[in-house]
Amino acid sequence: METTRVRALTPPKPSLRPAERLCHATGAVLVLSGCVHLLVFAVDGGPWDGPVSWRKPVTFGLSFGLTLIAVTWVTSYLRVGARPRTALLAVFAADCVVEVGGITLQAWRRVPSHLNMETGFDTAVSMTLAVGGGVLVVVLALFAVASFRNRPAGPPGMPLALRSGFAILLVGLASGAAMIARGVVLTRTGHQEAAYHSTAPLKPLHGVSLHAVLVLPALAWLLSRTDWSTRVRERVLYGAVGCYVAAVLATGVDAVLTW
Repeated sequence: METTRVRALTPPKPSLRPAERLCHATGAVLVLSGCVHLLVFAVDGGPWDGPVSWRKPVTFGLSFGLTLIAVTWVTSYLRVGARPRTALLAVFAADCVVEVGGITLQAWRRVPSHLNMETGFDTAVSMTLAVGGGVLVVVLALFAVASFRNRPAGPPGMPLALRSGFAILLVGLASGAAMIARGVVLTRTGHQEAAYHSTAPLKPLHGVSLHAVLVLPALAWLLSRTDWSTRVRERVLYGAVGCYVAAVLATGVDAVLTW
């Protein structure tokens, strides 16, 4: 009975806007790109780790594609204007394409994509990726602020999931910025090989933190479809948030000890 009342009070989600459909399609293409390059790796072989490998177009294609789809979905619960949200999503989608495109281009050229200042073209690609990373930070930070400024909409538990997801996402963005900053310093001081390998300790923290904004809201949405009481669903969600925070802390401590 309680679940029926909650669902009755929750207004139906409107149909997808053109900008949302475009973002979902773009995200799907990026995910497909990652899957295709996984097949390329299976056929061509080569190292999985290191600055030059098929791992980068695979992981970045999958990660950026899923993140774009997730951010498009979760921001529909934020209380922001339609036009500002559409503009931010358009910038985010374009930036995701640029990031994955630059990384994929360099993978096919068999040269490092990040921190590569060997030639003028490589420097241009590397700097474009760095600037694109800064754009990602700004856009996602604005969405994070919006999630805390006004209580998000959605089923019970969604506000907690969104705010927790965006807060953890900011940790991932900070770790990414730290990797780029240290790599640039090492590159500028003539330690190119050290720069390529300096990002390894922070990669687990970066990867785990980025996808909280997908995992936690998805869990809240799934819980809203169960017949469990609101209290039980909240306990499960709080437990999931606690486990995710523990995972982030564990990878963060490991990164600090090995960096």
